[in-house]
Amino acid sequence: MVNSQITTKPGILALLKESAALWVIAWPMLIAQLAQMGTGVVDTVMAGHYNAVDLAAIAIGYNVWLPLYLLFVGVMLGATAIVAQDFGAGNHENIRRILPQSLWLAVALGCIAGPACYFIDPLLDQLSLDSDTQSKSLGYLQAVAFGMPAAALYQALRCHTQGVGIMRPFAVASVIGFLANIPLNYAFIYGRWGIPEMGAAGCGWATAISMWLGPVLIAFYMRRSKELKPFLPPLRFALPDWLLIREINRIGLPMGLTFFLEVAVFSVIALMIATMGNTAMASHQIAFNVWDIVYIPLISIGSAMATRVGHAIGAQNKPAVILSVRCGSLLCLAIALLCMVVLVTVPSLIVQAYTSDTAIMAMAVTLIRLAGLFILLDAIQVAASFCLRAFKDTRFPFLTMCIAYWLVTLPLGYWLGIASTDDPTAGTVGFWRSMIAGIGVASVMVVWRVKRTLAKPLPAPKKWQDESGDSVQV
Repeated sequence: MVNSQITTKPGILALLKESAALWVIAWPMLIAQLAQMGTGVVDTVMAGHYNAVDLAAIAIGYNVWLPLYLLFVGVMLGATAIVAQDFGAGNHENIRRILPQSLWLAVALGCIAGPACYFIDPLLDQLSLDSDTQSKSLGYLQAVAFGMPAAALYQALRCHTQGVGIMRPFAVASVIGFLANIPLNYAFIYGRWGIPEMGAAGCGWATAISMWLGPVLIAFYMRRSKELKPFLPPLRFALPDWLLIREINRIGLPMGLTFFLEVAVFSVIALMIATMGNTAMASHQIAFNVWDIVYIPLISIGSAMATRVGHAIGAQNKPAVILSVRCGSLLCLAIALLCMVVLVTVPSLIVQAYTSDTAIMAMAVTLIRLAGLFILLDAIQVAASFCLRAFKDTRFPFLTMCIAYWLVTLPLGYWLGIASTDDPTAGTVGFWRSMIAGIGVASVMVVWRVKRTLAKPLPAPKKWQDESGDSVQV
């Protein structure tokens, strides 16, 4: 278990100790996120070898259910912020109370997301797909729908352990789920071991089964872990506590909407770039994929920093808060600077791993260099946003995202990319410049908010009434 004694000694030694404590939380998360990304890669590769139409159907379906998934990931992170502060304050009883309410909220979210995926025909009708692709997309989404409640439960359990600072259950479950997804895809897509051949729909069923493996594995780990035992409630039925559920939702919903709308704005940009031709779209996809890979360690460090900051807030230890923020921010910037140097100096080597097409390579090299600047600014935004979430300040990052992406990036991107040029290269570069402008605006806004937040006294734990009417703290 992560040491709850957060050092407050100044200087290099303190930063090194804090970095070690932060890394204990970050590395399992990094492994888990790489495993989850690997699952998507396996789906793409195995479907691509099966049939091009099924691959397209899976790609369409994935982009439909992913925003829903990210929505309830963000909502459940509201529990992480509460648990982290209670952990720092030593309020173990409060932590035990939160888990059943997180599970109730996850059940509700899963029961919304599942039918939304299953009855998706009206949305697919709007995409003007050919009948075969639409039918296969629908089959894939209807299969995934049965796994959405499990995915929500998985996030509830994962966010509970993340608040405590123990991420090994998340990593173990993610890696096993990734490994299990390979034979499941093989069986359900291609029809092996007595299972009928289902193509895209089979990939959906493999995904759904993997989703159910997640909560089973992480729950098994949690029940057997001596480190987690003090933070788990007894195995008995607990009624919904609407006050606590509302508190989790109040903190988490802005995060869920942030993730949802962030995915949406990048999807809109991709669709606009697609109108400029295949070369522009392929080049954009390469540069965006490179950014996505770098984003994983940034998110891992940012999430770990938020947990450490939450622990320090709960302990009412202002120097430890400052130390955790400083350490997490420096690590994010170090990763971003290293990646920026690589992307700016040897972009052609990176692009060669994706394509040998000379036209795509020429355009992608330019975009990769722009991605280096984007990553540096994004590291600032990630560190500051996760710091604010540790303070349960989730509405301001949501507002920032709306302003930066929807009021700056999209209009500016349309002007630079479409309205003011007919050249695909200039247009695609224009969209990337608009993304850099948007992330720059977001970085300035959230850094200002962090500085303002850190200048204030630490917030006291919030009090609420449990079912018996006794006063407890959140």
